Amino acid sequence: MTRFDQIKTSFWSDSPHGRQPPLTHQAVRDAEGTLGVKLPAALLDLLWIQNGGVVADEWSAYPTTEPTSWADDHLPFESVMGIGPTEAKLSLLDTPYLVREWDLPAHIVLLAGDGHTWIALDYRTSGPQGEPSVTWFDADMQTELSLAPNFRSFVEGLTRIELPDTF
Repeated sequence: MTRFDQIKTSFWSDSPHGRQPPLTHQAVRDAEGTLGVKLPAALLDLLWIQNGGVVADEWSAYPTTEPTSWADDHLPFESVMGIGPTEAKLSLLDTPYLVREWDLPAHIVLLAGDGHTWIALDYRTSGPQGEPSVTWFDADMQTELSLAPNFRSFVEGLTRIELPDTF
């Protein structure tokens, strides 16, 4: 079993926050049409299990080799937007609006973020039918950091970050 296959069995938390209705083939076709890209198979593998929501603590951070506005050595990856119409929850389908709102580069699909910072599929090099890399964007600082050459590698790099005891 590959590392990705091991992670995907425990990727999602039990929390219902951020979940969209169960994924359908039509929803995937509609999303790819709306976004103008082919979504990575590894992302769809996770969304077939659960269509967005909170990531299990075990996989909720991505280590970095350089500091960011978030931390010196990691980025949070606490949730993933699913594909769906639920208005009270962000969806991958909100990407075009959010990219304009936060003045982010074109040719990306947002996976997770809070407005100020985002983790996204980056199609700027691969093109819309290629395998996108994964990039961190800081809208406030107008910086970006390449994280992984593809989504599968990104997931395989996820870890739990142990925060220091503050007491």
